[in-house]
Amino acid sequence: MGADRGERLLGDLVEASHLMSMQQIPTAVAEHAERAGIRNVLIYVADLQQSVLRLLPERDGQPVHPGEAAELRVEGTLAGRAFRTLDLVQAQGQDAGTDVWWAPLLDGTERIGVVRATVDGADEETLDILRRMTGLVALMVVSKRPYSDTHARLVRVQPMSVSAEMQWRLMPPLTFANDRVSIGAVLEPAYQIGGDAFDYGLAGDIVNLAIFDAMGHDTSSGLTATLAIAACRNSRLQGADLVETGRRIGEVLSGQFDSGTYVTALLASLDTRTGLLSWVNHGHPPPVVIRGGRWVTTLACPPASPLGTGLGDAAEACSEQLEPGDRLLLYTDGIIEARNAEKQEFGLHRFVDFIIRHNADGLPVPETLRRLIRGILDHHADRLDDDATVLLLEWHGPTGPGRPGPDDDVRQREVITLG
Repeated sequence: MGADRGERLLGDLVEASHLMSMQQIPTAVAEHAERAGIRNVLIYVADLQQSVLRLLPERDGQPVHPGEAAELRVEGTLAGRAFRTLDLVQAQGQDAGTDVWWAPLLDGTERIGVVRATVDGADEETLDILRRMTGLVALMVVSKRPYSDTHARLVRVQPMSVSAEMQWRLMPPLTFANDRVSIGAVLEPAYQIGGDAFDYGLAGDIVNLAIFDAMGHDTSSGLTATLAIAACRNSRLQGADLVETGRRIGEVLSGQFDSGTYVTALLASLDTRTGLLSWVNHGHPPPVVIRGGRWVTTLACPPASPLGTGLGDAAEACSEQLEPGDRLLLYTDGIIEARNAEKQEFGLHRFVDFIIRHNADGLPVPETLRRLIRGILDHHADRLDDDATVLLLEWHGPTGPGRPGPDDDVRQREVITLG
């Protein structure tokens, strides 16, 4: 019976979603869920910095239930706990035998927000329907997001600069995972980012990574970083290796700007079958490898000049063999050079130690990165003088995290990407 309820709910929602706008999602989900015994469904989406959860409005701009809170904090609320831990969280309902549940809204490993629902005498079968329904709702939100001004406005709690608008529209999702790798990323100041940017892409067994830091902190630096990402993607999609990709990015930047405009960059690729990491460094801070819960090494490689300087020096490709479970950290200097009121830098050691300690706590990667940025902002009194970006990759091994099996036995696993 429960399986039939669940299948009807999911099937009806899928069919209805094809001709549905973002603002029609809350009403449609609430109506279909009630037929399956799940009432008073509310959808909250996380803001850009993952500090608050905001109620998704209906088509007419009014919330589904006007008496409900339009905004909830991620810290210190049951809704926030579901978002942080990725678990169902139960709250006592107003009526006897009625429970309120908060469920994380996930697209793969990307945390979209949370769903709140009322269930009478919830059993495991009903809760399983709730989990599957929130998974479908996440897909619906993500599918409507690219062309929804409603969503874009909702996830912003302050005005965004033109430079940041360009960057966020171009970069990939902050979180990604499959059975072999997890990727996560974060950028601050989220509404004023200028020259920082990251990129990643998968081609068969190869994961390509890139992180950029353009000179300056204005619209011009944003244009430089945006052009660097476009040139990087264009080059790698044509099959160029890391050295050639760097050369082409430099040529594009030099052809567009004068020699006073440049970008530091680190370009890398990981063979997910073997764990062989390759990279080239163009004047950028070197990557860090964390292995077995401790800082193993900083990956040194002779750096070439920043891209766009026109100096023409050739980059050298370096390589390192990773082990299953290794975490690779790419970052910009704004992360380690953030200073507090006493002019003390956050520093590389504090940065790496933060990642290690929160990994030991068993937190999901996106939550570790969210707390990292909060720690850096607290250190700097919520005001950064430079962009701060982290791109984190964890290699699980050729057959996934700790489970032997044939190469074609591919199963989904939770993962993260930064932002």
